[in-house]
Amino acid sequence: MSDSAHWLEGVLEKAGKNPEGGLSLLSSLPLAEAWEKAANAAGIHQSELADLVALFFHLPRADLDEVEGKALKLVPEALAHEYMVLPLREDYRRLVVATADPTNLEAEQSVGFASGRGISLVVASHSELEEAVTAQYSPDKDVARILFQVQPDIDDSLDDIRLIEEEEDDAPSLEDAGSGPLVNLTNVILKEAVESGASDIHLQPMAHGGVIRYRIDGVLRNSGNMPLSVLTRVISRLKIMAKLDIADRLRPQDGRARVGFGEKRVDLRISTVPTRSSEKMVIRILDAEEAKGLEEVGFQEPELTHFQSLLTHREGIVVVTGPTGSGKTTSLYAALQHILGEDINIMTVEDPVEYELPGLTQIQVETKQGVTFAAALRAILRQDPDVVFVGEIRDLETAQIAAQASLTGHLVLSTLHTNDAVGTVGRFVDMGLDRPTLAETLRGALAQRLVRRICPLCSEPVDGNLTEGEALLAKEYGVEPAVRPVGCGGCGQSGYRGRLPLVEAITITPRLKEIIFTGGSAAELQKAAREEGFRSLRDVGVARVKNGETSLQELERVLGDVKGGPDEAVAEAPVESDLATGADEEMEGPPAILLVDDDGANRTIAKALLESEGHRVVEAADGVEAMEALQGGDTFSLMVLDLEMPRKDGREVLKETRARIATVGLPVIILTGTTDPDAELHLMEAGADDYIRKPFDPRRFMIRVKAALRRAGV
Repeated sequence: MSDSAHWLEGVLEKAGKNPEGGLSLLSSLPLAEAWEKAANAAGIHQSELADLVALFFHLPRADLDEVEGKALKLVPEALAHEYMVLPLREDYRRLVVATADPTNLEAEQSVGFASGRGISLVVASHSELEEAVTAQYSPDKDVARILFQVQPDIDDSLDDIRLIEEEEDDAPSLEDAGSGPLVNLTNVILKEAVESGASDIHLQPMAHGGVIRYRIDGVLRNSGNMPLSVLTRVISRLKIMAKLDIADRLRPQDGRARVGFGEKRVDLRISTVPTRSSEKMVIRILDAEEAKGLEEVGFQEPELTHFQSLLTHREGIVVVTGPTGSGKTTSLYAALQHILGEDINIMTVEDPVEYELPGLTQIQVETKQGVTFAAALRAILRQDPDVVFVGEIRDLETAQIAAQASLTGHLVLSTLHTNDAVGTVGRFVDMGLDRPTLAETLRGALAQRLVRRICPLCSEPVDGNLTEGEALLAKEYGVEPAVRPVGCGGCGQSGYRGRLPLVEAITITPRLKEIIFTGGSAAELQKAAREEGFRSLRDVGVARVKNGETSLQELERVLGDVKGGPDEAVAEAPVESDLATGADEEMEGPPAILLVDDDGANRTIAKALLESEGHRVVEAADGVEAMEALQGGDTFSLMVLDLEMPRKDGREVLKETRARIATVGLPVIILTGTTDPDAELHLMEAGADDYIRKPFDPRRFMIRVKAALRRAGV
C-alpha cells in the first residue's frame, strides 16, 4: 500500500477481500465515496465492511440503536456532521463515539475538546452513520424535545389555539407548516406572549443560536433560547400563517395573521428581515379586545378634560404626537369610541388597520395599488363623513387635504411624529403648510409617552431614605419618590407591572392662534400655553412620581433630558421600534453564569475560578433565589446548580427551568455528591447538560464549564 493509498485498501487487503487486479483508492478521496467504492469492489455491504474495519483496528462495532440523549448533548450537531461521528453514551467517564474513520485524529481531538471527555471509538459504516446522525440531530427531534420539556402533557388549551381565516378557501391550515410538535411549540410561544401581556415577540438569530424576546411594558426581556434550527422552523411556521414566502429569506417581508385563543381573538402583524446567517422576525400583537374607552386609557386631569373638549368640535384638526410605541393609536381609538354614535359617520385611513372597531369604516393603505393616505383621504371626503381619522400625516399633500377637509366641516384626527405638543406647529410648517391655514384649522395637540407602573405587590415606601441614584434624580426633578420598585414573581422581578400615559395637551385658544398666524416661535407658544394652564410631559411625570405610580428612574428613562421649562424644547424620546431590523444585534451586556449553591465556601471557590476566566457571575444561595434570578432581567449563558439545597432543591429548579420557554435552552451543570450512576442518568434525562461530582477538582470543573459553553456556542 503506497503513501497516497487510502487506509481502506489495507483493511480489504488484510481481510483477503481485494478484487483481482487490485484496488486503487486515493487518500484524498471523500470518505463517503471511499466507503462506497471499497464495498462495491469487495462485493460486500457497507455493514460487512464496517465489521472488517473494526477487526482491523481492534475496535468494537457500534450499536447505533442505543444512543443516550445525554451523550448527544455533549457534541454539537455541526461537529457531528463535519466529522461524521455520533456520540453514543458515557462509559466510565469517557464518551463512546461512533466513527467511520478511526484514523482521523483531528476528529477525535475536536470531539474530546467539545465534550470535555476522553474519547473511546467504535466503528460504524459511513452510510449507517449518515442516516443515524441526521435522524438523531434532526430539527423535528429538537422541536419535540423542547416542546416536551415546556409542555410534558399537552393540555387542551393548545387545542383551542387556531388560525382564523378571512373568507379564503385556499388559506393554509394549522398543519401546513410541518410536524405537530412544531405547530404546538409555535402555539406555546404565542400563548405565553399573549398571557404575559407582551406587545411584541422578537425571534432573533444570534451567533450562538436562537433567542426569543418579549416586549413587556415597553421593555424587551429575554424569554428563551433554542437551537437556531428550531428557531428557523418556528419562523417558517409563522410565515406560512401570515401567507409569506417561506423560501425567500433574502428580502424583507410583511404580513398579518389572526389567531384565536378560545373565545379571544388576536391579530399578529409580522415583519421579517434577512440577517447574515438567517432571518429575524418581529411579531406585533394587537388585541382588539383591549381597545379601551377614553376614561380607561389613564389620562390625568386636566388633560382628559382638554382632550374630551377637543373632540366636541365639528371641524378642525386634532393631532396626537409622540414616537413609535408611545400609545398614540390607542388614545385615538379610545377617542373614536368616545364620539361614536348612530348619528356619526366615522371613516379611517390606516397603515395598517390595527384594531377593527364596529361602527367604523376602516380603509387599509395599499401603496402598491395606489391607495395612499392622500388618495384614500380624497375618496373618503366624497363619502359624507363627520369624523375622519388619518393614521399619520406624513407629507404636505396629506396635510393639505386634511386642512381642506377641516375647512369644509369635518373633524380630522391624526398622528404626527414630533417630540412635544408645541412641536406640532413647526412640523406642519416644515411640511409646507402655510401658517394662516394652520392657525385656522388646528384645534389642539397632545403629546404622549408611556412609563411603567410600579408593581403594587412588591413596592416599598421610600420614607426619605433615598439611594444615591434616587437622590441625584430627586434633585434633578425637584421631587422625592413616594415608593420604589423592588421586584417579585408577579412582575417578573422587574418591579413594574403595566404602563401609564404621560400626556401634555394644548388647546389652540385665540391667543395661541395669533402666535401661530404671526410666525411666533415654539418658545413663545409654549410660554403662552403655560400661562393658560398647560402642563408639560415633565410636569405630568413628576405628578405620577408624587402619587407613587412610577419612579424617577423610569421618568429619566423615558423623558431623558427633558426640562419642561417655558423656553426649553422636549428632548428626543426613546423609540420603541419593533420593526425586524438590526440583524444579529447583541444583547445588553455579556451573559452571566448563574452559580447556585447553599455552601458559601463552594460558591466562593467556584466564583473565583469563573471570574479568573473573565466570566460574570451571579450567585444564588438556594433554589428560590435561583428562580428569582432567572425570572429577572439578567441574561445567563450557563447555570451551575447544586443538587441538595434548602427551600427548593436542584431537582425542582431543573424541572422548572426546563418547563419555561425562557430557560428551556439554558445549559445546566449539576453539582452532585452522589456516586450512583443511575442518579446521574436520571438528572441528564431530566434536562441537565452535564454533572460534576463534589468535592470538585478546579481543573476538571473549568474543563466541564468551558465544554458546556462551547456546546452552547458561547
